[in-house]
Amino acid sequence: MARIGVFVCHCGENIGRTVDCARVANELRDLPGVAHSVDYKYMCSDPGQSIVKQAIREKNLDGVIVAACSPHMHEKTFRRAVASEGLNPFLAEMANIREHCSWIHEDREKATDKAIEVCRSIVEKVKHNVPLETIRIPVTKRALVIGAGIAGIQAALDIADGGVEVVVVEKDPSIGGHMSQLSETFPTLDCSQCILTPRMVELYQHPNVKLITYAEVEEVSGYIGNFKVKIRQKARSVDADKCNGCGACAKACPNKKVPSEFDTGLGTRTAIYVPFPQAVPNIPVIDRAACALFRGRAKGLKKEACAKCREACSREAIDYDQQDTFIMQDIGAIVVATGYQLYSIGKDQPAGLTGYGEYGYGTIPDVIDGMQFERLASASGPTGGRIVRPSDGKEPKRIVFLQCIGSRDPAKGIEYCSKICCMYVAKHTMLYKHKVHDGQATVFYMDIRAAGKGYEEFTRRAIEEDGARYIRGRVSRLYRDGEVIKVQAFDTLSGEPILMDADMVVLATAMRPQPGIQLLAQTLSASYDQHGFFNEAHPKLRPVETNTAGIFLAGACQSPRDIPDSVAMASATAAKVLGMFSKDQLEREPTVARVDVSLCAGCFHCERVCPYGAITHLEIRDRKGNLVKVVADVNPGVCQGCGTCQATCPSKSVELSGFTDEQIYAAINALVL
Repeated sequence: MARIGVFVCHCGENIGRTVDCARVANELRDLPGVAHSVDYKYMCSDPGQSIVKQAIREKNLDGVIVAACSPHMHEKTFRRAVASEGLNPFLAEMANIREHCSWIHEDREKATDKAIEVCRSIVEKVKHNVPLETIRIPVTKRALVIGAGIAGIQAALDIADGGVEVVVVEKDPSIGGHMSQLSETFPTLDCSQCILTPRMVELYQHPNVKLITYAEVEEVSGYIGNFKVKIRQKARSVDADKCNGCGACAKACPNKKVPSEFDTGLGTRTAIYVPFPQAVPNIPVIDRAACALFRGRAKGLKKEACAKCREACSREAIDYDQQDTFIMQDIGAIVVATGYQLYSIGKDQPAGLTGYGEYGYGTIPDVIDGMQFERLASASGPTGGRIVRPSDGKEPKRIVFLQCIGSRDPAKGIEYCSKICCMYVAKHTMLYKHKVHDGQATVFYMDIRAAGKGYEEFTRRAIEEDGARYIRGRVSRLYRDGEVIKVQAFDTLSGEPILMDADMVVLATAMRPQPGIQLLAQTLSASYDQHGFFNEAHPKLRPVETNTAGIFLAGACQSPRDIPDSVAMASATAAKVLGMFSKDQLEREPTVARVDVSLCAGCFHCERVCPYGAITHLEIRDRKGNLVKVVADVNPGVCQGCGTCQATCPSKSVELSGFTDEQIYAAINALVL
């Protein structure tokens, strides 16, 4: 006869306000198999856990049910508590009477009745529970960091400083990400390059770091602690081992009018280039779309149209025949730090986004976005730090900044706040005033969100000390009138329409995930939201983990983030990785699918529906080695226990440990019989 203990938590008032917890405990006390039933204010607290432990000892319990919040919150907490008393942790279950009862009902009587039914169902399930043993997995102590912006750099350095090998993959020719493009950073107005470039060099020179730039992750297989990663090293057309970064090739290149991606199209570069002077590594790349030689080859010309860079290279590092190569790496943990892109303002938009054609971006040359303003203000930018109009090079005396372009605008396809725009607009007004002393900055805003440390003071400084004029309202239209941009808006505080002149307009555009992020997420078997940002496993308790074990998140790939948040998140991720690598073997819960090979028909419906790729083929042979049949087999290291295979299997040969048919039927029968 089972001896089950039931412990009902009030969760302060979260449950107790709507559910009569004392009555729940009293009702369950009379159920067959229940040897002990009690309620307490905070069951997850130390006194609450002591109540559970004491009852296990004194009542000789062989099963435990805690009626409280979601198992995602505290199931591990209570399983550790029962394990400390010698009871198998998987004989403990949680009945969710918070999310399923108190949070969704107002009628106290009905909510209490439902809580009793929920608990009664779990009692019957626990009667059929069996002891399970945790799964132990060997671990490869090498981490992969995808993306080398500030978040990826910080995560990689922290992991490498912990004595673990790190492979860093960056899709661009240089590391540094968007932070390398910034002029100064808020709220301290530090020089961005002065903060970042020493970290870039430190990463490049770290003995525990293998840096692979101009590369992308192509395939990922395996599971936590044992990933196999295929990396595509794109052809630079330059031998990195021979090149010393002298720059002679770029000087010799005749095509010097290629729009510079680093300068956001405001400056130019050559067809063979490094993105910026402080690039790491300082090894050039040939842009084959802009190179005369490769364009000639594409047209079928037998004679080389140009080879100036090869002629200028004294080290014979130029290799026009270089091809993409593939690198295989055994990896234990993966950190995703792919960063962000800015909202595209023009008419050509991804599905669901409609753009801002009414603001004239792309047709009015003096309407620019925030990153373009950063490059104008930067000492390393195309104008050497002078803020001038792209149309004629004149200094603008009147600049208008428009906030929330793309952010918080469901009509344009994005309803979330991009978090950083209010702050970088305040920074831009300061940079402008510091360089154009007699200029006037005007900001149109919906409201100001300055939630970080020192952020409110920084915004007030832009208004009170540097004279930025803030107008609450949205701009409906921008149009050109000679050399002037007409700004048509409405002041929502005064209730008056506005028509003002501007020499330049800067659009504070939204943060969006990097292009192709959905494909990467599918490669990693990680989930993402409707906007394309990676999903965390739990917003409070597991904010840097994904639902796929061994894959972690850092920075703006998860949601819009500023530099301090990205760095903090990267260090948190590194701590998780180092904690994971602190043991030679990983332990994980045994709630995984198992196949009864005697029943399996080898149809492999389970393999087709498994979202994690956990189903493999197992050959069954007789004593003579002859193949009898091929059946499904579950890799316990990959399986996440979702149960999709169990629901799909027509022969009922797949069962999920801890959620067998017997256990589920018992729980259902408790409700209907």
